[in-house]
Amino acid sequence: MKRAGRGIVRRVFFARPLKRIGETVPMTARLAIKLTPRAAADRIDGWDVDPDGRPVLKVRVRAQPVEGEANAALTAFLAKALNVPKRDVTLARGGQSRLKMIEVEGLSDAEVRDRLSPH
Repeated sequence: MKRAGRGIVRRVFFARPLKRIGETVPMTARLAIKLTPRAAADRIDGWDVDPDGRPVLKVRVRAQPVEGEANAALTAFLAKALNVPKRDVTLARGGQSRLKMIEVEGLSDAEVRDRLSPH
């Protein structure tokens, strides 16, 4: 805690721990998604481009967009498709929008694209 003038005490918090010399920073991939809820089956429809020209992955899930069910189904489905634990896939933006930003801990953007591309 630090003393701010006139006897006011405030706490100082850091957003994230500082990196030590020689320590590696974990990779986090960011993935733009266009989600379609209430589909017949959970599936990936492939890559598309949004109006700004950025790549977007089109995904369909069976869950309804009620109380976060579709978002939970999306993160679970992507975790399975990427072969990573569910805790590593999080919704970063777009909780109530069809366009979402997903973060995947431990993978680079190139690894995510490679794992989601058909072989």
